[in-house]
Amino acid sequence: MPRNRIIPYNPKLKTLARELRRNSTLAEVLLWERLKNRALGVQFHRQVPLDEYIVDFYCHEHQLAIEIDGVSHEGAKAFKADAERQVALEKLGVSFLRFDDRDVKCDIENVVRGIEGWLHHQNNDCQ
Repeated sequence: MPRNRIIPYNPKLKTLARELRRNSTLAEVLLWERLKNRALGVQFHRQVPLDEYIVDFYCHEHQLAIEIDGVSHEGAKAFKADAERQVALEKLGVSFLRFDDRDVKCDIENVVRGIEGWLHHQNNDCQ
C-alpha cells in the first residue's frame, strides 16, 4: 500500500471532527503535546475523518491511527463498534495503536515509547 495514501471521508464528519478537537479529553491533550510539531519525526493530526469514522490521531505517512480508549469505549456495545470501525479502516490499509486513557494520563512515557517503537519498526521495514 503506498504511503501518504489519501483515504476519502464523509464530508459531514468535518464539523464533528472540529468539535471533537475543541473538546478534547485530558488524555488526548496530553498525547497531542507529545505528537504535535513532528515531535516523533512524523506529522500527526487530531480527530481525523477517515471513511465513515473519526480517529483520535492519524499519521498519513504511515497510515497509522492512534486511539485512546476511555470510558466512552467501555461496554460490549462500544467494544463491538470500535472493533467494526477498526476492521473497516484496516481494510483500507490503516494500522492501529490503541492505548488506555489511564495509561496516557499516568504513564505517558511508555505510551510514547510504544509509538516510537512502532514507527522505528516501520522505518526499518521500509528501507
